[in-house]
Amino acid sequence: MGNTRGAAAFAVWYLRAVAFVNFLSAVWVSLGQDVRRHNQENLFTPYLLTAGFASGVFTAFLAVTMRRRKRAAWILNLGLSGTFLGLFALAMAFPEVRRHPQNWVSLALTAVFVAALLAGRREFYAKGDRSNPRLAAAVGAGGLLGTSLLAALLVTVTNRASAPSTFLERWRYGALRLVSVAADEYRVPGIAPPTWVDVAVNVLSTALVLAVLYAAFRSRRAVDPLTEDDEKRLRELLDRHGERDSLGYFALRREKSVCWSPTGKAAVAYRVLGGVSLASGDPIGDPEAWPGAIAPWLAEARAHGWIPAVMGASEEAGTVYARHGLDALELGDEALVEVAEFTLEGRAMRTVRQACNRVRRAGYTVRVRRHEDIPADEMASLLRRADDWRDGATERGFSMALGRLGDPRDGRCVMLECTDADGELRALLSFVPWGPHGLSLDLMRRDRDCDNGLMEFMVIELLRHAREERDGRAARITQVSLNFAVFRSVFERGARLGAGPVLRLWRSLLCFFSRWWQIESLYRANAKYRPIWEPRFLLFEKSADLPRIGVASARAEGFLEVPGLPRWLRRGRLETHR
Repeated sequence: MGNTRGAAAFAVWYLRAVAFVNFLSAVWVSLGQDVRRHNQENLFTPYLLTAGFASGVFTAFLAVTMRRRKRAAWILNLGLSGTFLGLFALAMAFPEVRRHPQNWVSLALTAVFVAALLAGRREFYAKGDRSNPRLAAAVGAGGLLGTSLLAALLVTVTNRASAPSTFLERWRYGALRLVSVAADEYRVPGIAPPTWVDVAVNVLSTALVLAVLYAAFRSRRAVDPLTEDDEKRLRELLDRHGERDSLGYFALRREKSVCWSPTGKAAVAYRVLGGVSLASGDPIGDPEAWPGAIAPWLAEARAHGWIPAVMGASEEAGTVYARHGLDALELGDEALVEVAEFTLEGRAMRTVRQACNRVRRAGYTVRVRRHEDIPADEMASLLRRADDWRDGATERGFSMALGRLGDPRDGRCVMLECTDADGELRALLSFVPWGPHGLSLDLMRRDRDCDNGLMEFMVIELLRHAREERDGRAARITQVSLNFAVFRSVFERGARLGAGPVLRLWRSLLCFFSRWWQIESLYRANAKYRPIWEPRFLLFEKSADLPRIGVASARAEGFLEVPGLPRWLRRGRLETHR
């Protein structure tokens, strides 16, 4: 096993080294000239070692896909390097080629690379999507047509030649410049574009090669979403173990997939985005069965070349994930309020108390109902108002959002409806069940023209309502989970006397980015209730994967949106956000 891993690692590092030399030779003129001189006539360089930016990009892309253990990349490299090795060996039969020591070095390095590929073949197991070959062919054909037309247009617009030329000649010139350097030999008196046009066309060719490679090597984009049976079994697990994790109910988000333990006593809910298998919260079910669900989830991720990651795991779940080879990074804290311990008394709660009293005096009232107690016509009206109040066209939420509102199977969810003195609906809050005695915040929507402090008023009314039920011996709601505060400890410790320069700098950066994302404001909004802070963690396998995990998380949570249809064309059932 160690030998195969070492051979696979050598193949990856060979490609990285060759890519580095290719990039360096593209900017270092003398080095580039030396590489080209050693790769012509009776001389040849090792596999893929050429001078140029395009070749560097191509080799670097192969190195990335090989590091991710893509089987298709292994096949391509073996085919290309094996062909090169055969041609090199054939060329060594000629004395004028054999007498150059450089050629022996190139032959040896190429042979070692091929041997490493063969020895490490078992390490390249990641499957691609079955549609990749057809997609790559379509991207190649369509991209070549489009880029060649664009190249011909550039040549036409910038042509400085005085002699006439046909569009077909300019198109041919652009196409040849895309695929090779033959355009230098194919000169027409009527074609004389400036140098920057040739450079732009070469950049287009590099982009086209990358697009074809991405289409050929992309991971499987998704797996089957939750089935009816999966959802039924998850709800049964939540009935038995739902009180363990406030985020457990969000595993029922229907765009997620699920991996089950062999016993069916635990499951990991996840979603695949951008080659990242992104799980959220703790595994569902019996903690003793968590390893049985985590192992097949990791195995599936590795089989498809996905990067495994977990958002918002508790410390208990993070410890279990760490035993399976994942590292942990504290992501932030979840605000938990114990109903029995909460009070508005005291100087620390003065601001919240005054805001609530001001809103109450203005005539606002709050109605608390389970979803199952809301008539269908009223629920439809609430859905329309919530959609109208949505902040932007993008729905936000993944790890702490259900992604739907008004589904009959979510009848145990709790809705808070806030109306003004005229009886007009001005804000909505929706909570999902957290076991039999808890609620977790799912949806917050309000009219932008309503008074300040409305959300605080609604939360306080929910806690008051829960306390009255408790005092009435109904004992239904004992704890409430509010919003998640990213990097809360940085804001808290960075503002203290004696905080170090690194912590102060980190806090300043977060405050700066809070101008666009609600980072500091979420922390301060939750801190008003003096909650219990429950740390949540990000789990990952390799530090180098963190940028991709960050992009996938931002896409899942709705902070990054892939271009698509306009909102009015895709408006349907409400998708919620935190």
